Amino acid sequence: MPLWKIAFRSIQFRLLSSVLTAFSMSLGVALIVIVLVIHGVLSDSFNKGAQGYDLIIAGKGSPLDVVLSTVFYIKPPASTVPGTYLKMFQSGQYAHLTEAAIPVCIGHYFRGASIVGTSREFFTELKFLGNQSYSFAEGGNFSLDNQLAPFTAVVGSQASKKAGLKIGDTFQAAEVKGQDPDADHKPFKVVGILNPTGTPNDNVIFVDIDGFYDMHDIPEDQDTPEQNTPEQNTREQDTHEHSTHEHSTQRNLSAILLMTKQDTPRPEGMAVDPNSPDFNPAAVLAEHAYVNIDAMKLPQLLDETVDIQAVQPVKEITVLLGSIVGNIQMVLLFLAVLVVFVAGIGTMVSIYNSMSERKQEIAIMRALGARRFTMMSIILLESILLSLGGGALGLLLGHVLIGGMSPWITEYTGIIVRSWSFQWTEVMLVPGLIILASLVGFLPAAVAYKQDVATSLAP
Repeated sequence: MPLWKIAFRSIQFRLLSSVLTAFSMSLGVALIVIVLVIHGVLSDSFNKGAQGYDLIIAGKGSPLDVVLSTVFYIKPPASTVPGTYLKMFQSGQYAHLTEAAIPVCIGHYFRGASIVGTSREFFTELKFLGNQSYSFAEGGNFSLDNQLAPFTAVVGSQASKKAGLKIGDTFQAAEVKGQDPDADHKPFKVVGILNPTGTPNDNVIFVDIDGFYDMHDIPEDQDTPEQNTPEQNTREQDTHEHSTHEHSTQRNLSAILLMTKQDTPRPEGMAVDPNSPDFNPAAVLAEHAYVNIDAMKLPQLLDETVDIQAVQPVKEITVLLGSIVGNIQMVLLFLAVLVVFVAGIGTMVSIYNSMSERKQEIAIMRALGARRFTMMSIILLESILLSLGGGALGLLLGHVLIGGMSPWITEYTGIIVRSWSFQWTEVMLVPGLIILASLVGFLPAAVAYKQDVATSLAP
């Protein structure tokens, strides 16, 4: 009979003790799985949440504060950007380096959700989580109606639930978080609700940037106008876009989200001659494009100006994760590993205590021809099977708990975590558990190795 079957039969013979031992191991493994998965999804969401744009043009100050206010909306902006810079990126001296420049104004709240003023291009030009485009669960983008447009809103998936907003609802902003809406503010009308993105934008209410500035200028007898017909919207689209651009460049902004051009068309006359002795096939692939060196230098150029800076969000988020979130993960992992280690000690104690009951069993097997090393291997295999069984149960338990906590995590953080979210580091649990089981099983295995047959069989 294979040794692992003998070890398995031994586990079955002490079923209750074995189950409790494996369960204690599974709790520690489940805790490790939860820490690894949630931290992995959190890091991925943090890193990719700001990948829809390359730079944040903001006022002078802490770059990390700029990211915390512009990407995560967890603090008000410390400074502003003159709106004239928006025109420089859209049609001025830096336009040839810019793929898109999106104005952003941050401030005001409604039922705990941050209100962000921006333009229609936020949802059409920017991406999230790599290369995903924004889409609408209901409704659509800001209205093109010149009268209604400045006072329309697009609501994030979580913000719509927390604030109780649906298509067609109107609301008024509050200047301080937690306060009641200000009746002196112009009401906004909800025209779109975004699909979940797994980014901080799920918890935000976006409003047309002109309305963000003009919400204080409310006539006493003026209600929110009705939306025009599609034909009227089409005729007025160009007029509204021109108006938004002009107004944005005349006012201060919280920030400008910038997408730079990473490559540009190769100038004519630079094609590679295939008949040339220096012909390189790889050069043919690059014949129509080359890296835009000027765009790469743009952050340095802007940082030299007096009143603005260019912040690279991915760089700052990496620092944030490494200096704060990473340290928290290490503490949680240490505690989880400690739980697993304690469970391993419990496995050793359980097997060691059973050795006195198994003296005769071991002696009989030795008398039938089993070697000392064989008995030692059986005990080690028993420890490994208990650890791997507990590890498998812990892996399953961890992902089940993640699935159970997923709605709560999404509601309070906006981060989408699913039960089948998997981190490659979980694979390292298998060899780790085998090593731990071998270490904790060595003492009882050594006892079995040294056991004297004659003494154990004596009446």
